[in-house]
Amino acid sequence: MAIDLNYQPRLSDMRRLAAPVQAFAPEAELKQQTPRVTPAASLAERLGYAADFLGEFEVPWPQPVGKRQEDIQPVPDSAENRLDYQHFSITMSASRRMAMYVGVNVDGGAAVSVERGKDRWYFDGRLPLEAQIGEELYADNLLDRGHLVRREDPNWGPEAETANRDTFHFTNCSPQMAGFNQKNWLDLENYLLDNTRRWKERITIFTGPVFRDDDRLYRGIQIPAAYWKVVAFVTDEGKPSATAYMIDQSSELAQLEAIFGRFRTYQRSIRRIESLTGLSFGELSRYDGFSNEEALSGTRIEAELRSLSDIRI
Repeated sequence: MAIDLNYQPRLSDMRRLAAPVQAFAPEAELKQQTPRVTPAASLAERLGYAADFLGEFEVPWPQPVGKRQEDIQPVPDSAENRLDYQHFSITMSASRRMAMYVGVNVDGGAAVSVERGKDRWYFDGRLPLEAQIGEELYADNLLDRGHLVRREDPNWGPEAETANRDTFHFTNCSPQMAGFNQKNWLDLENYLLDNTRRWKERITIFTGPVFRDDDRLYRGIQIPAAYWKVVAFVTDEGKPSATAYMIDQSSELAQLEAIFGRFRTYQRSIRRIESLTGLSFGELSRYDGFSNEEALSGTRIEAELRSLSDIRI
């Protein structure tokens, strides 16, 4: 995959992943409203995440280990207990009632532009409603219903419209401070998608929150303080490659009802993401320069991304 480090997204290209903060009905009213639910039968034939999407560079579905393995939300009729949507899949956390991690296949050569339309979020009928977090968390505050699988990423091929709608499930939603996607994290996501489309290449992206025991409790729900992203692709020379990134919103969560400041985005090693999340990415860290450097040096490697030119492949 051609990675152009001199490429800079234009301001006109930048789009928010979540809708602007809106006024919602009071919490009592929200509980009385009839929830929108996608019936399980309507999602039965979805083509979810594909491990062989990058050809010979097979990237298996990550596996939780230790206590994370015990926290997987069961999914009926799924051997891996994952929710399959069009071109992406989700493993849910039973204790947090939100995604533990998501994975999406992105085909830049078959990308289709789909209008966002109205933000209508749905519960997934394959899970009990009480196993998912709905609008009650997001009413009248600065929290966005943040897409974990970016809305545009799975929008490719004849099923692009279906994929677009599938991203608007609460299972693909994680609480993020308003403005979270306006800074470097948005730059990074634009960079990945735009380069994929520009060179008509394929990439695989995993994303998820970092769950910590001391995460801030808000409206009875623990809000993740950080999010991570792992990207796998094949270079122009046919070489398998992978990189990892992380963004922290802990300081902004301390001011949940007030203003927010600058979010800091870091490039980190896949080995470190595994340590923080309790997930195993199999052999993927072998193709990550940061992980290899850490293994050789015995020290932790990270780099703050102040601009896209700071990305190291």
